[in-house]
Formats: sequence, structure tokens, C-alpha cells
Amino acid sequence: MSGVTISPIIFASSAQSTARPLRLPRSPLSELLAELSQALDSLRVRWYLFGAQAAILYGVSRLTADIDVTVHLKGCSSREMLARLAEAGFELRVADEAGFVETTRVLPLVHARTRIPVDVVLAGPGLEELFLAAVEERAIGDVRIPVAAAEDIVTMKVLAGRAKDLDDAIAIVKAQGAKLDLERTRVTLGSVERALDRHDLIPELERVVARARRR
Repeated sequence: MSGVTISPIIFASSAQSTARPLRLPRSPLSELLAELSQALDSLRVRWYLFGAQAAILYGVSRLTADIDVTVHLKGCSSREMLARLAEAGFELRVADEAGFVETTRVLPLVHARTRIPVDVVLAGPGLEELFLAAVEERAIGDVRIPVAAAEDIVTMKVLAGRAKDLDDAIAIVKAQGAKLDLERTRVTLGSVERALDRHDLIPELERVVARARRR
């Protein structure tokens, strides 16, 4: 091997190329979502993220760690789901689980390791089935999860009707711009108006759109 030299730069590059890539630790939110996703997917139920975390993905500036998901329990009972979530490290925040769920259709949980609250909403027929049909897979950290579509988050915010919800809807419309299918949102809100004999939802949406365009 006399007369042959190995550049230290080449040697270093070669060593680096065979080294395993550095994996950064997950954020508490990503850790929670990974464990939640694994538990729900193991039950083969359909579900989606909505609420503040979904709004943040679509352009809302919000400092919150709370998680809201909707789950469609076809072929699975709420007790089965609760048992699987308990195995994954989620604890109930109420004592009367059966009575609370029957009254509200919500399972209020907390992730034991991160102490982040999680509200699991049990999907009913109608709107939530419509939202389930349009979910999009999105990344939060290194975790990919089903998220309600931006159009449906706007629908939910208009239906909620609180000032902060309408502000979120404005921010989403502004951030999503031409990508947002507002006609779809109008059709959904129109169906709700007819079902509930209301006439205020589409006008509220138009005010949201007008305010978003003025910003």
C-alpha cells in the first residue's frame, strides 16, 4: 500500500455515510399522538383530529396542547376502546364514565406521561360521518395521523359560533386561500340550516370570508 494515501476528509465522509442518522426525541405532543394512533388503529376504528391542533395545522396561531379527536366505534364498544387506551397510558378524568359518556358522548382523558388532556368524541350519524369521509393524513412531528379537512374545521368553527372559534375560522380561510373549497363548506352549512330550521350559518360564513379577505 506504499504510495497510496487516504484523504482524511474522504475517510471522515465515508464514516459519516455509514453511521445511523441521529434521531431526535419526540415532542410530548408527538409522543401522545403516536400512542393514541397506535391504540385506535389497533382497534380498526376510524377517527380524526379536530379542534385547536387541527386549526393550528391549517394556519391558526394558538398556544395549546389539548387534543380533540372524533372516533367512529363501528364494531367496537366504548368500554373496549377505553380499555385499549388505558393500556396505552390514557386515564379518565371523570369518575362516572358510563353516565358521562351517555350524557355527552365524550370520553375526557389525560395522557399519563405528558399530562396533556385528550377529549375523545364518539361519532354519531350525519355530520361526523361526512367529516370522516373527507379526512386528510397530516404530519405532526414524525407522526402521521388523520385530520379533519380544512373545510370541515371551518364548518365546525362556524357551528360553534364563539368569538374565538370565528377568529380561528377567519385565520384558516386567510391561510388556506384558494386551496379552500368554500362551496363545500356552504353546502354542509346549508344542510345543517335546513335540518335545524336555522338561517344564520351561511351568513356567518360569508362574514368570516369577508373579514379574512380584508386582513
